[in-house]
Amino acid sequence: MRALMYEGGRPMRHVYFPTDSIISMQYLMENGASTAISVVGNEGLLGITLYMGGESTPSRSIVQSAGHAYRLPQARVREEFNRHGELLQLMLRYTQALITQVAQTAVCNRHHTIDQQLCRWLLLSMDRLSGNRLTMTQEFISNMLGVRRSGVSSSASKLEQLGVISYDRGLITVLDRGRLEAMSCECYAVVKKETDLLLHYLPQRQVMKYVEDIPTVVLPCR
Repeated sequence: MRALMYEGGRPMRHVYFPTDSIISMQYLMENGASTAISVVGNEGLLGITLYMGGESTPSRSIVQSAGHAYRLPQARVREEFNRHGELLQLMLRYTQALITQVAQTAVCNRHHTIDQQLCRWLLLSMDRLSGNRLTMTQEFISNMLGVRRSGVSSSASKLEQLGVISYDRGLITVLDRGRLEAMSCECYAVVKKETDLLLHYLPQRQVMKYVEDIPTVVLPCR
C-alpha cells in the first residue's frame, strides 16, 4: 500500500517539497474509482492550498515513486508567503504551472487515447526522476489514468513491442524517449513548455545512456 500524504477533506498541516520522489494527486469518486489530476516532483511542492487560503482539498495525495522531501509546517509556510519576497513569486509561478497541468490532464482524459495518455504520464514521471526507470504496477497506472487495467496492459505491450519501453514485474524502463514523445499527444508538450517557461530553476533533463547504472526505485509499504 502506498503512503498517503493528504486525504481529501481532512486538515492539511504541512507543505512538502519533493527532491527525488513523485507524489500523485488524485480525485476519489464515491464508488471508489480514482483518477490522477496531477503529479508533483522536484519541480514544485505539495500543499498549495495552505498558502492560497484553504485548510483542506477534495483530492488525495499518495506516493507514486518513493524518495525524499523537505517538510515545512503550515504556519511557517504562510509566514514566508506573506513576506512578499522571492518565495512568494516562486510559489505563484509554480501554482500557475500546476493549474496548466491539471487543466491539460482533464483535456487529455477526455479527448485522447489510452496509448497517448500513458505516453504523457510516463514522460511527466520521467521529468521528475534522475533516471529512466519507474517502479509501477499496471493496476496503479490504471487507477492513475482512470481506465481499465486491460487497456493499460494493451498500451504497455504496444510500447514494449516497438522498443520504446521494457516492462518486467512492475519495473518500467524507458528505452527511447524521443519516440515516446512522438507517440504522446500534444498535452505533454503544452505542460512542459509552460513549466519550463515559469520555473527557470529546473535542472536540465538528461536521459541516462547506461540503464544498468540507475538504481531501482522501491515504493514504501505499510
